Amino acid sequence: MPVTDQLAPQATISRRALVANARIAAGGSDGPLYAPVLLRADAWGHGAALVREVLAAEGIAEATHADGGDLIDPLTLFGLPGGAPAAQPVMRLRGSVLSVKKVAAGEGVSYGYAYRAPQDTRVALVTGGYAQGVVRALGGAVSVLLQNRLHPIVGRVAMDACVVEIGDADVSRGDELVFFGDPGRAEPSLTGWESATGLTAGELATAVGLHADRRETE
Repeated sequence: MPVTDQLAPQATISRRALVANARIAAGGSDGPLYAPVLLRADAWGHGAALVREVLAAEGIAEATHADGGDLIDPLTLFGLPGGAPAAQPVMRLRGSVLSVKKVAAGEGVSYGYAYRAPQDTRVALVTGGYAQGVVRALGGAVSVLLQNRLHPIVGRVAMDACVVEIGDADVSRGDELVFFGDPGRAEPSLTGWESATGLTAGELATAVGLHADRRETE
């Protein structure tokens, strides 16, 4: 089934959170600096043009080899796990429900039927797969936020989609889900993705930002 633009997974980048985090990262220092590595891979998938603009507006300059002193923390700037506790995640990955079906006890789900339902249940096929940075190792290891409840990804993650067990939840085609975002809003954190994949939050965010449909929000 083709994925329409309306249903395609989307990585949103919050300018507001980026600005707030830049101020936290600067910490009121005089002439704060950032390392050039911060802008690599399109600013860790967040968009180098936007990041440069925000840093310049906040008076945070790029460091040179001759500069000394402390550099701002990229984890804090992007609101990634390991940064300042007050920092907010700048990136949020959303997907949409493509279809819903019943699965009987013992029936397999996704490629190779690596997952078989332990009891009668319902599942949703949702947009977002390894082509958009939803790493294959996440299957059976993390949950998404859908209809204000956490639901586990089950089976193997495919290229552009994955399967979520929804049980008796009232879910329909087109419903939005959140793969990761702001834990302060009860959304899943990249911390769980780190544990499941062995990758850092920076690596995971970069993969998503470079491959998903990325859009800036306020």
